[in-house]
Amino acid sequence: MDILYSLPGLLSAIVFHEFAHGYVAYLLGDDTAKEAGRLTLNPIKHLDLVGFLCMLVFRFGWAKAVPINPSRFKNRKRDTILVSIAGVTTNFIIAIICAFILRYAPITSRTVSIMIITGLWYNIMLGVFNLLPLPPLDGSKILASLLPNKWEYYFYKYERYFYFVLVLLIVTNTTSKIIGPIIDFILSLMIKIMSL
Repeated sequence: MDILYSLPGLLSAIVFHEFAHGYVAYLLGDDTAKEAGRLTLNPIKHLDLVGFLCMLVFRFGWAKAVPINPSRFKNRKRDTILVSIAGVTTNFIIAIICAFILRYAPITSRTVSIMIITGLWYNIMLGVFNLLPLPPLDGSKILASLLPNKWEYYFYKYERYFYFVLVLLIVTNTTSKIIGPIIDFILSLMIKIMSL
């Protein structure tokens, strides 16, 4: 039942995150996501079955990345950053909405409360996790776009090796030690703000 209650929160975190990437890219001139049928809120279009199950069971997983073609941007570096932070920003906005609902809505159902709480947690977790500067996470694209062109070239040339670094950090539970305190800080900050 806990897994079932987690579904709405997890889906909101994944689907809106990926949709935000595609939609902002579309606004900036890249319609690759639209052409691929990914400019939608349909969960089926964004979910990777294995990644989704891993997210439910192990609290770590992945979705189908929305296809982006930076060559279609007017300002490649700037627009890549904007597209990259779109998903994370959307997650934090949803988390704030969840916090406001918990604080001000007259919720009497324990099930609904659990769904909103898990939605709050998943969105904060996904937002913070994606800011890590390791491929294929959004933080890596932000970092690469901030580098001089020569360094950016080498970053993308060898990015596949950084995948192993990310997997190693996850397997050794180092990512939890890194982002755990950040997630706790954001949650406590929201609680303090909501209690004012």
